[in-house]
Amino acid sequence: MALSNNVIGVINFVAMLLSIPIIGAGIWLANEPDNSCVKILQWPVIILGVLILVVALAGFVGGFWRIPWLLLFYLVVMLVLIGLLTALVVFVYMVTLKGSGRMVPSRVYLEYRLDDYSGWLRRRVQSSYKWDRIRACLSSTSVCAELNQSYHFAQDFFNTPLTPVQSGCCKPPTECAYTFVNPTYWISPINNAADMDCLQWSNDQTQLCYACDSCKAGLLANLKNEWRRANVIMIITLVALIIVYVIGCCAFRNAKTEDLFRRLSVISGELPKVIFLQLGTRNLETLKA
Repeated sequence: MALSNNVIGVINFVAMLLSIPIIGAGIWLANEPDNSCVKILQWPVIILGVLILVVALAGFVGGFWRIPWLLLFYLVVMLVLIGLLTALVVFVYMVTLKGSGRMVPSRVYLEYRLDDYSGWLRRRVQSSYKWDRIRACLSSTSVCAELNQSYHFAQDFFNTPLTPVQSGCCKPPTECAYTFVNPTYWISPINNAADMDCLQWSNDQTQLCYACDSCKAGLLANLKNEWRRANVIMIITLVALIIVYVIGCCAFRNAKTEDLFRRLSVISGELPKVIFLQLGTRNLETLKA
């Protein structure tokens, strides 16, 4: 029984360690500028990781100190958390299934269209109330300003693999045919009605293309790339967590079986003594009679 409880404790310690990559993925997302502006995925990931850590700690304590109700709490709640983590992994995979950048002539960087992404993601940025808050957050970062420090010539800029947010928010769409002055300052063509985003562009460094659909699409492309990286970590952790949970269930069952056999052996060891005493008492009563 002690050996099985120690095994359960070690297994739950491993489960505690497995919560660290989940919490780390959430913290990484929270520190990314675009995710910190949107604030959708990082908190569910962090909260789920902390809950797994707390429940695994309860199982660890219950295993080493032989507290059956804590072990039962671990088995039930951890199963629920594994289910929630599975649902989150599937959800992230589904909402990031669609959407990719489009190649444009004579450019290394890609451009992005809002309609290419899933409806659920689009609804996170299409509301004017939501986008005004996200837009103010994005414009306060240095994501566009740093381009002016790195690229001074048009060809160097055109040959640069920009991030989706830089491509969508820091410059006008290529089809608008603006003339390059620097990465965030462009001369307007005579006819710029090819796309509504062409009318939205402004050389005001606080405005740029933050009001453009291309900026919303670039943000979603960045979110998709980062969410998928975080999802890979969660999938690997989920598989390891399921394996640890199954091993823990087997160890718990073995511990209960060992306890049952121990009790039966005690009972079977005491039974001959009881029978012997009963027979001896009957024989004594017979002799007295």
